[in-house]
Amino acid sequence: MISGGPKLSRRRLSPSHAVEARDEQGDTREVRVAGERPLTLFIDDRELITLMTLGTRPEELALGYLRNQRLFDDINDIASVETDWDRERVDITTRDGRGVADWEEKLAHKTVTTGCGQGTIFSCSIDKLYERRLSPQKIKQSVLYKLLHNIAKLPTLYKTAGAVHGCAVCRGAEPLMFIEDVGRHNAADAIAGMLWLEDMPGDDLIFYTTGRLTSEIVMKSAHLGAPTLLSRSGVTHMGLELAADLNITMIARAKGRHFLVYNNADFIEYDDKPARTPRTAVRQSGSRSLS
Repeated sequence: MISGGPKLSRRRLSPSHAVEARDEQGDTREVRVAGERPLTLFIDDRELITLMTLGTRPEELALGYLRNQRLFDDINDIASVETDWDRERVDITTRDGRGVADWEEKLAHKTVTTGCGQGTIFSCSIDKLYERRLSPQKIKQSVLYKLLHNIAKLPTLYKTAGAVHGCAVCRGAEPLMFIEDVGRHNAADAIAGMLWLEDMPGDDLIFYTTGRLTSEIVMKSAHLGAPTLLSRSGVTHMGLELAADLNITMIARAKGRHFLVYNNADFIEYDDKPARTPRTAVRQSGSRSLS
């Protein structure tokens, strides 16, 4: 934990609830469903936004949201983060009591994104996006396979209840932090908050998500300083263009021993190629190389 960082209430909810459902045989069974609660962020008693969340890491989610939106650059400007589930709010108190500097200017323009539950990006987040260009890391194919295997072994709410996305930051083949939430953008923000509290740089990290790689997720990876994005899902064209602009390695459709590198393919060391099947060979002969 970073020295002198904010005080956290740590009021976490259970991620799932037991309910009854009737199956295809007409039999009643008890199953688990994912939780979903509104949580409104207040900064020095001024309302910012309402997020829909599992509620397992409300304080880290709030901090990560502030970080990824670039509303605060220094975590030490925040004195406390206090969650009150009875009132469905989290109160962020700053040390000087002045809230967000240039509030009206920073929050004047916002974009509703493709994030589950309709994510929002404020203009100040986009304004600071190009402050630095990331330095890609070399990744061995064999390490990538080990990482996918290790992530697949993690105990997840998705396996028991579904209806959630997961995000992780990884070093090499090892997942360091893993978070699930009802939207991939919330899971990404909670990860950002955890890294911020630990004062952990993202330069050597791989950012993994179960969801698609949109421009929003690319932005969050860039704000973390993570030079590699990995997903089991697909990519959007705007996400790919932004990844190319920011020099982020983009790997998607990654599951088992299959993956596609959409950007910075030269930084992948192909040291563990699967045996080609006749169908793969035909498809490969007609494909173009990826840059």
